[in-house]
Amino acid sequence: MTETLAPGIAPDLTGAIKVATVDVVIPVYNEERALRGCVDVLKSYLDGQFPFEWTITIVDNASTDATLAIAGELAEAADQVRVLHLDEKGRGRALRTAWQWSDADVVAYMDVDLSTGLDALLPLVAPLVNGHSDVSIGSRLAPGARTIRGPKREFISRCYNAIIRLSHGATFSDAQCGFKAARTDVIRPLLGHIEDDNWFFDTELLLLAEHNGLRVHEVPVDWVEDIDTRVRIGATALEDIRGLVRVARAKAVGTARVADLPRRPEPQSVHPDAVVARRDTGVVWQLLSFGVIGVLSTVATLLLFAFFRPSMHPLVANLLALVITTMLNTEANRRFTFLGSRGRSGRVHLQGLIVFGLYYAFTSSALLVLHWAVAEPSRLLELVVLLGASLLGTAGRFVLLRSWVFNQGKGAK
Repeated sequence: MTETLAPGIAPDLTGAIKVATVDVVIPVYNEERALRGCVDVLKSYLDGQFPFEWTITIVDNASTDATLAIAGELAEAADQVRVLHLDEKGRGRALRTAWQWSDADVVAYMDVDLSTGLDALLPLVAPLVNGHSDVSIGSRLAPGARTIRGPKREFISRCYNAIIRLSHGATFSDAQCGFKAARTDVIRPLLGHIEDDNWFFDTELLLLAEHNGLRVHEVPVDWVEDIDTRVRIGATALEDIRGLVRVARAKAVGTARVADLPRRPEPQSVHPDAVVARRDTGVVWQLLSFGVIGVLSTVATLLLFAFFRPSMHPLVANLLALVITTMLNTEANRRFTFLGSRGRSGRVHLQGLIVFGLYYAFTSSALLVLHWAVAEPSRLLELVVLLGASLLGTAGRFVLLRSWVFNQGKGAK
């Protein structure tokens, strides 16, 4: 069947109640050559090896070629294939529309190029059907994954996912693999909080899911690069960075919290005398870890300051250097120094920003005093003064992080 979805209108679909239903969404834009083969291969796999009731939903993203006509032919030939047509482009828009429209228990999506091996589809969906997980993603970077792609895309992918982990504390390894699934009752409340309609949609979905305590399951996949990809890497990377900043801001002000999501209970001991193992986070460990991270951050700050200084005012150069290193420093301390810290993410982001402001004000004041005392200080003298201010500021930063931002209460020794 073929339908054009109007805003706010859900389909009137009837049928027998099934144990579990899975809707596999394929977003397409100008894919007249690849679509028919993709659907045929996917149908063959689902018919022969998939144990759940299934449908395939093709979402035409305002194609200008024969994609929509081919999709219509495929839907006419098989009752389990459906078509949605959108007048605007955007992968995120396509997934949002299809997942809101779907009547299945589990919604999934895959790219039309079949880059990801279909053997991973059942492991992707099974933890959602049995209730173990809420969102499931294919990963090209997880242990056991086998990936064939060029060095440029490999480097960009690893850098982008590293930035996500360092800036947001994410635990998933691959945000942008086009192979994901979710429980419908969980994903729908999240969709209203996801702002992006394009490529950042996947990352925003996962960041919000983790922020709201949902369980994300990763499946290592076999993946082969599609050399005919239409993704503009430069523009997409810039949009992704803006998106990461926007989501961080939403976490800080509390708007990233989703009220209607099911909450998983905290782990409970099976016996009242059982002891939950915790890694030691006493002051000795904290000082050692903080010191190592601090030295690396200070070196990075000085190098960045020296790089930026020839082309800009010293205060601006200092600000840029600190913005870059502070983001990485805070996340490194959260992971390694203050192990087990469970403060609310919004509070941590806000307090971390305040600590950064105090640190920047202190180091910048040192540079201002230097330029007031010495008419034209040398670059070396600027670096020496900045180093001294950084060391004092770092000591103060440790005190604030330990006693305020990552306060562990009785857990701190």
